Amino acid sequence: MDAELDEVDRRILAELEADGRLSGRALAERVTISRANAYARFDRLVADGVITGFHARVDPVKVGLATSAYVAMTVRQNDWRDLQVRLRAIPEVRHMALMGGEFDVMLLVRAADNDALRRVVLEQLQNIPGVLSTKTFLIFEDVEN
Repeated sequence: MDAELDEVDRRILAELEADGRLSGRALAERVTISRANAYARFDRLVADGVITGFHARVDPVKVGLATSAYVAMTVRQNDWRDLQVRLRAIPEVRHMALMGGEFDVMLLVRAADNDALRRVVLEQLQNIPGVLSTKTFLIFEDVEN
């Protein structure tokens, strides 16, 4: 059974979420624990699956993805597993979530321009079996937490 998270674990996670490149020494200093304790807790958080990986945040505009949108989808419920596989094969789909409420699936789509976004939505997403409808919400500005 996974260990419960205490306040020190939560502070470690907060520091790593703010800067995933922190060294063990810097992490220990920020959380005010020994380096050995920081390393042991870090290793446990990874082993328990609390920390699932490390990622670089990339500015989509600077890598040529100037147009972003959330695409809400209504799908046949029994098609979700196959739909996931098909959505993962579309490079412009950067995130997907199964939702409750008015829509079944929400996607974050990043494309080079409006024409590329149109092709993704109208030619790829809407042609996937099981997709009943889509609604596109253009993103004007991304704001990080």
